[in-house]
Amino acid sequence: MGARDLVALATRLPPLGITVVLVEQPWRTAGRKIAVAPAQLDLAWRAVLASDEFGDRLGDRSGCLVVGGRSAGARVACRTASAVGADGVLALAFPLHPPGRPGRSRADELLAVTVPLLVVQGGRDAFGPAAEFPPGICVAEVPHADHAFAVPKRGTATQAAALAEVCRAAVSYLGKNFDPGLLEQV
Repeated sequence: MGARDLVALATRLPPLGITVVLVEQPWRTAGRKIAVAPAQLDLAWRAVLASDEFGDRLGDRSGCLVVGGRSAGARVACRTASAVGADGVLALAFPLHPPGRPGRSRADELLAVTVPLLVVQGGRDAFGPAAEFPPGICVAEVPHADHAFAVPKRGTATQAAALAEVCRAAVSYLGKNFDPGLLEQV
């Protein structure tokens, strides 16, 4: 939950009237460094969304539900969007393939999403830069950024600019698909 992109969005979106609920993956709270099997991740995510605590934090939901996540959480959001009744998916740093192994693509998880989908991806992401995504997948590239949306300290891009691009892409996606009034905020 402390990832720089998640923190930036959790700071930027609420003043625009967008409720953000951050959820720590159960494997992370258990102290593991590597995610558990996808089926277990999906079950845990569905349980979180069905919980009373989530409902209480979300409040009276009269708008749409956009699920999202970063890295493994982005995969979970894509795989479970239909099952949880999501209206959209925001996938941050989607791990398209393991580093150095483009032949082990996870594009099928993206292609199965039936609601509006945006992938926000670093231009230097070792898990697959924006250029490697299949046609038809809407990808917003954050130039010079890696999988953690970090940019080189000696480069021309600043960390603040990279995070601003993550936020701009998310607000634009939400405005185009769900609330045209947000487009004035981009």
